[in-house]
This record gives sequence, structure tokens and C-alpha cells, in this order.
Amino acid sequence: MPLRIARALRAAEGIRSFELVDPGGGELPAFTPGAHIKLRTPAGLLRKYSLCNHPQERNRYVIAVKRDATGRGGSISMVDEAKDGDLIEVLPPENAFRLSRGARSSLFIAGGIGITPILSMIRSLQDTHAINWKLLYLSRHANQTAFLQELGELDQGGQVVVHHDEGDPSQILDLWPSLEKPKSDQHVYCCGPRPLMEAVRDMTGHWAAGRVHFESFVDGGVPRREDTEFSVHLARSGHRLTVPVGRSILEVVREAGCQVAASCESGTCGTCRTALLSGQADHRDMVLMPEEVDTQIMLCVSRAHGAELTLDL
Repeated sequence: MPLRIARALRAAEGIRSFELVDPGGGELPAFTPGAHIKLRTPAGLLRKYSLCNHPQERNRYVIAVKRDATGRGGSISMVDEAKDGDLIEVLPPENAFRLSRGARSSLFIAGGIGITPILSMIRSLQDTHAINWKLLYLSRHANQTAFLQELGELDQGGQVVVHHDEGDPSQILDLWPSLEKPKSDQHVYCCGPRPLMEAVRDMTGHWAAGRVHFESFVDGGVPRREDTEFSVHLARSGHRLTVPVGRSILEVVREAGCQVAASCESGTCGTCRTALLSGQADHRDMVLMPEEVDTQIMLCVSRAHGAELTLDL
């Protein structure tokens, strides 16, 4: 659907927020806290951005985009070229990072631009006093930290902790005191750079399954220098398919007519989990536990160590 950029504003150094509305003034498809949209940037690239406004707002979507000079061009074109009045092609909202309404306590951990889906979650929790929440918001510098004013307004007494490490590894916030002792009624939500999410994953291995949630704003399937072509053997059909560099197993098996459920396509939700029957996988997801890596694989991001994987497909 074509949406119009009603306002493009500077949210922080290198970050712009965009308010998207229906050109005719109509309502937009509803979304839930943690949802994202996919849009086509001025450079023609399809990119995923989390919604950061209140889910009850039906007349607009608000996203924030950080300009990544080392990326593949999507964020650069949005920050440098998108302007007020432009029409942007947008797909309806999806959600692979859902807020658990059954939890009585929520711990949010955001790194940099990873604050966007969490901001929408926190805004939705302002409607109820039955859920306790706390935010740990990590960034390098204050001038590169988006939504500080909004978070200050949402803070009702020390719930928001903002930490700037100024790029000094010795000044990184220690998350272990917040994660060492799981609370039976608490869920953890983490969004940010891959190293932060991996650290949180490692520190929450003793938490109950389903109580720790991740959202990646960087595709875990981005090609790496060491990537090579490999094959997948679909055990049920007997087919063998080639997975080239730059394409995911999920894309290849779908193209061959194999229907596989998927949602985030960034290795964080677990929807495309598939049984791994043989072969050694190069796991790049944020979902699998150590005891699962020999028998499970996430098709959207993971690859192979070796020539072939056999999958239960």
C-alpha cells in the first residue's frame, strides 16, 4: 500500500524518524506492540523497520531509521533521500516479537536503534498498572540516542535506565545482575546489535523456555566472507537443492515448492525451525539452545559447515 511521509524528523545524530499516513486520510491496518513493517526505500530496496508509536493509533505508523554507512544502502537512502510528501510502498504490519500479555513483569533491553519496537511495547503498557516493567537502554553516546525525551516522559520513577559507554569496552553496562536470578513472572525482551543479543542469550540460558524474546533489526542471514555454496537434501521428497552464497535455505526450498512457515526471517522468532537429520549446521539464529544445535536448524539464516545438510522436509 502506498503511504505518504507526513513528517521526517531528526531523532538523534544519524537517525531520522518517519511518520507514515494514508494519502487519503484513512485508517491503517492495526498492529500489535513489537510489530514491524516492510517498505521499499527510495533506492528500491525492501527493508524491515519496527513500529515505535502506540498500537492504538490507527492513523499513522512511526518508524526510526539509523543511517548505516556500512550497510547495503537501504538505510542510507531513507535517511538521505526520503522527505516529507514522498510516497512509500509499505506492506501491512507483521509481528515476530510479541509482547506477552500474561507476564506480570517485563525487562526490556535495548541497544541503539533497537529501542524502536520496545518503545511501542512500553507505550502500550501505560494503559495498565498490572504489569511492572524496566528498561535498560544501552548506547555509545547521548547525541546518538533516540527518543530520550519520550522515554523520560514514560518513566514513572526509575523504570528507565539509559547507559552510555562512550565506546569504551570497560564502561559497558553489566547486565548479569538483572539476569542472574530469573523471576517466575518476568519476561525479557531484547533488541539491538548482534553482540548484545548474543550476550543476553548466553546470560539467560537458565531462564525458562519462552520467557526470553529477541528481535533483530539486522538480518542474521547477511552473507559473510567465509560463506560457500552447499546442498540441502530434503529427506521426505528425496530432492537435493543447491543453496548459493547470498540466498537462504528458506528461499531455496520455497522456490522449489516446499511450503515452510516463517515470520521474522532474521533468526529470532523460531517459526522456521526444522529438524536437522544429518550434516553440521552453521547456526546463526538467536533461538536454539546448546542441546538442540545437532538436531534443529533455522532455515531463514543458518547455513552449512560442509557440503550437505539433510532436512526433515
